[in-house]
Amino acid sequence: MPILHLVIVALIQGITEFLPISSSGHLILLPNLTGLADQGQAIDVAVHVGTLGAVILYFWSDVRRVLAGLPKVARRQIDDQNAWLALCLIIATIPVIIAGLAIKLIGLDDALRSITVVAWATIIFGLVLLWADRTGAHDREAEAWTLKHALVMGLWQVIALVPGTSRSGITITGARHLGYKRHDAARLAMLMSIPTILASGVLLSAEVAAQMDVALARDAAIGAAFAFVAALGALHFMMRLLRSVSFTPYVIYRIILGAILLAIAYT
Repeated sequence: MPILHLVIVALIQGITEFLPISSSGHLILLPNLTGLADQGQAIDVAVHVGTLGAVILYFWSDVRRVLAGLPKVARRQIDDQNAWLALCLIIATIPVIIAGLAIKLIGLDDALRSITVVAWATIIFGLVLLWADRTGAHDREAEAWTLKHALVMGLWQVIALVPGTSRSGITITGARHLGYKRHDAARLAMLMSIPTILASGVLLSAEVAAQMDVALARDAAIGAAFAFVAALGALHFMMRLLRSVSFTPYVIYRIILGAILLAIAYT
């Protein structure tokens, strides 16, 4: 795979994975604008590994708390904040894993990846994000996460299985609707991405493991590295910006992106 193509895909995936602007929309737009071929599942796995590493590093203090709490959850000993955070994260992840497996088993995943579906999802769920951000209260913090809210956000995350929705965007939407402050909503959404990306990466890895060779492994390593750097930069940018700016600029961008995709789809 040409290095330039690999770097472009890694940068797009890394930047758009955590910003609420739909990574699938950008990856569909790329070949339509450049004529580049699809990068394949092996590179998809690699760039997801890169973004996973970035979010773990950026939120390491929270990840460390979850790791400390998991053994207590396993022993049903929920007696501190670490165990509570770990339990909430597990509850938030269950719906998307069940729904994702169901979609995979019945073969709907390929059917949903049409450019028309991505375009409309980009626009519609961008507007839903705007609605939640404008109407949601600002009185809850991430430390007050409850099991009920974790489950509700987990159900919102299921919608992200429709390409174009944006996993980060829809979980932030759910958190803002529940009244979490913008920065805290994004923080919870990013933490929820860790087990979700890990689960999807394991599933994809099982499918592409037999196809790997030396050249593909090299490309995968390069892709993962660039995606890691891009995702880390995007996370830093968004989390810092959210202290003073709403999600409206992202919504405007989504509407423009969706309109371009619709123009491509219908012409």
